[in-house]
Amino acid sequence: MNIVMLTNTYLPHVGGVARSVAAFSEEYRRRGHRVLVVAPTFPAEIRGERDVVRIHALQNFNGSDFSVALPFSGDLREKLEDFQPDIVHSHHPFLLGMTALRIARERELPLVFTHHTLYERYTHYVPADSQVLKRFVIELATRYANLASLVFAPSQSVATLLKSRGVTTPIAEVPTGVSELQFTPGDGLSARTRMAIPAGAFVLGHLGRLAPEKNLDFLAGVVASFLRTHSDVHFLLVGSGPSAAGVKALFASRGLIDRLHMPGTLQGVEQRDAYAAMDAFVFSSTSETQGMVLTEAMAAGTPVIAVDASGSREVVRDRVNGRLVTPGSAAEFTQALEWLYQLDGAGQQALKKAALQTAQHFSMHTCADLALKLYQPLLKHDWRLDDSLYAQWLRMRHLVAAQWEIIEGVTSAAGAALGGEQPRHPD
Repeated sequence: MNIVMLTNTYLPHVGGVARSVAAFSEEYRRRGHRVLVVAPTFPAEIRGERDVVRIHALQNFNGSDFSVALPFSGDLREKLEDFQPDIVHSHHPFLLGMTALRIARERELPLVFTHHTLYERYTHYVPADSQVLKRFVIELATRYANLASLVFAPSQSVATLLKSRGVTTPIAEVPTGVSELQFTPGDGLSARTRMAIPAGAFVLGHLGRLAPEKNLDFLAGVVASFLRTHSDVHFLLVGSGPSAAGVKALFASRGLIDRLHMPGTLQGVEQRDAYAAMDAFVFSSTSETQGMVLTEAMAAGTPVIAVDASGSREVVRDRVNGRLVTPGSAAEFTQALEWLYQLDGAGQQALKKAALQTAQHFSMHTCADLALKLYQPLLKHDWRLDDSLYAQWLRMRHLVAAQWEIIEGVTSAAGAALGGEQPRHPD
């Protein structure tokens, strides 16, 4: 099967969508399928890429670490002619997502759309952020989903939300799996030594983009307060992003900077070692569609304390492999930290065992199996692209129709937003 993936974020960007696209692509290729990834350029040269088409992009959009791809490319058509895709998989409704729709319509191919993101939670990256803009992105994403042949939802929470917003396209729950490499035991003691964390310390950890939508102000405040009353507790914060400076300033202001460890972004063996160095993974984001880092932490046998929100509630089982707490409740989060901290050795081992079992359920092998099975009914096995005048006319007609669908979707979404229509369950 030849699968073309179009995504507005991809490696070396560190984020859930980029990692998901890379993980599925790698697993599909391992099974003998061909995958062509269409993604934005990045400032640094990327060496050794296989089957990746880079589209010119605006770098560091609005001061963020995102690249914004321009939805056109002179040589993409030539690449597609050589690749001959069987299925088009879009990972965003905007920019390259619109390119994906045009490709699918022009070539009479099925379009699969993964709704990775609660887009209304990210509008702060746009200069004109407002409630109108939030309504607009919800409406546009919904309309885009209804142009697809099939929608992948990373969790049941997201599937339910999309249906409530008016998505009528069939929806399948397909999470991003944990790579087999993540199950390779990490060296937690080595990581602690490298980062000057005492071997006997109780380590709370977090890994991901350090950005406002991750609710890090809340998490840092809770953890800092816990450290002040527990002298043997340290905080390992892995990642980079615009919120890093604020977290560091908070810990410095409370005299706790020596127990805050921020190694930046880690990959591969170093990342696995960092997970293994943690006694508990702490997570407070309410903007996730899937808690990828939660399952990765559990693959290292690390229990999770997280707020009860989409992306977390599908992974964390309260008092079985971690704790789920009420969003926004610092007191409840602190109580959960204390509960885990006070557990005896047998209790902690039971949590670790349950965490590993959960991670196995979310393995990449299992998730790729599901996705590939869902692709199969969509394929048009008897369709052939030829050079006849009639076929060229049909492709041009589909291209014009796709352009109209894009324009109609944008204008309809804008009309709904500007008209004051309330979004369908934006939370």
